Amino acid sequence: MSDKDLLLEIKDLRVHYEMDEGVVEAINGIDLAIRRGETFGLIGETGAGKTTTALSVLRLLPEPRARVIHGSILLGGENLFEKSDAEMRAIRGNKVSMIFQDPMTALNPVHKIGDQVTEAIYLHQEKKNSRQANFDAIKMLQVVGIQEDRFNDYPFQFSGGMKQRVVIAMALACRPELIIADEPTTALDVTIQAQVLKLMKDLKEEYQTSILMITHDFGVVAETCNHCAVMYAGEIVEYGAVEHIFNDPRHPYTIGLFNSLPSLDRSGALKPIKGLMPNPMNLPEYCTFADRCDCCTDRCYEVDPEPVEVSDGHIVKCLLAAKRDGEV
Repeated sequence: MSDKDLLLEIKDLRVHYEMDEGVVEAINGIDLAIRRGETFGLIGETGAGKTTTALSVLRLLPEPRARVIHGSILLGGENLFEKSDAEMRAIRGNKVSMIFQDPMTALNPVHKIGDQVTEAIYLHQEKKNSRQANFDAIKMLQVVGIQEDRFNDYPFQFSGGMKQRVVIAMALACRPELIIADEPTTALDVTIQAQVLKLMKDLKEEYQTSILMITHDFGVVAETCNHCAVMYAGEIVEYGAVEHIFNDPRHPYTIGLFNSLPSLDRSGALKPIKGLMPNPMNLPEYCTFADRCDCCTDRCYEVDPEPVEVSDGHIVKCLLAAKRDGEV
């Protein structure tokens, strides 16, 4: 991948939450890269560190509890951790936008829908006056299927799916280079979810925007993503093209997630992953998945495995994967 193709690069990111009870090791040395114009999926169960990763990119971590211990986040080759607060305010909503998880709470209930979309345009497009910003907001709402006669309505007058469309309009209003979508369809029913995903896919292609899709749903990843990373206990345990993850999953956690899904081709009871994710205040020094893994050996309780490239671009953090490729 050339530097020209690369939009976002996260290098050895480590984030801790310093609580009264102890230190929560939320992110533990993740690496990922997103190309221009692609959709990248970040998948994992609740508490894996997906949202913390997203908030780190936008530098919206709740301070002073949250601290970036190590690492860098490069947007277009520029380290976001070296930017001033004023520079980050100019980047948020303009170069990088976020679609938050719950459309019910993402909008201000006391402001009109049109005003909230207009604000994003007016703040970041310095050459535009309020009238031009209003006009652009109306056009953007129409793009996502909200007609002009709803411009002065309040959020409570919209359904969940319509609110999510408004949030998408706000995220796209300034034509950002990157949109972070934090489980954007979780609160929606299946029919509306399909409509929202199609809308995001069409708009991404139209505006050539990259998307970081955070989800726990493999169906969303299959439908929208080019590359994918599986996250567990603050680490990326498997990384590669969507074809790698779906056709040749190597990490026992990824395989366990697939086995937990209902399928028309498989009869009998589902096979859930046993146990719970380890306490992030007391992570083991060995493999964090060992206590839940059906394939673990004594060696898994002795060392923390290094990531192994099992095929071109397909990386797995597991001793079993390394052994399969003759490296241990």
